[in-house]
Amino acid sequence: MLFVVDTADDTGLAAWRAMLLAHDAALRAIDSDLTRAGTIPLTWYDVLLELNAGPQRRLRMNDLADRVVLSRTRVSRLVDEMVAAGLVTKIRDEEDRRVVWAAMTDEGASAFRRTAPQYLRGIEEHFSQYLTDEEKRIMTAALTKVRDAHTGVISTPEALRRSTRPTR
Repeated sequence: MLFVVDTADDTGLAAWRAMLLAHDAALRAIDSDLTRAGTIPLTWYDVLLELNAGPQRRLRMNDLADRVVLSRTRVSRLVDEMVAAGLVTKIRDEEDRRVVWAAMTDEGASAFRRTAPQYLRGIEEHFSQYLTDEEKRIMTAALTKVRDAHTGVISTPEALRRSTRPTR
């Protein structure tokens, strides 16, 4: 049985599909480049990139999970792998013992610096070179508009639980 979705916006569906396929292809190619270069994997670099941008090169685990492009459960396992590799450490908050911080170690900072040039080359080689400057500006504006439209949207089970609790 064939299921057909009736959509008045075939262009929107085509744009969505093209964005997903391009994203997947570019990420796979960049990750492959990083592997061949002997650097850390792209998923680890993504975590270190966010930690590097955090105050004192650290973030609460919940904030890190919101910022990286991975599933929340995958982030926890990934950070555990990175702890075992010596790139990240987990620190329990002294004031609120429920809070756990992920912090980049000196070894993590070194791996981040070694990987960054290859990562940036990968973006140019597998993404940027195929777009004109005008296409890059349009794409940035369009995707930022979509992202901004979803700022504050309930996206996690914990956020959903918080939003459905009765207020007093």
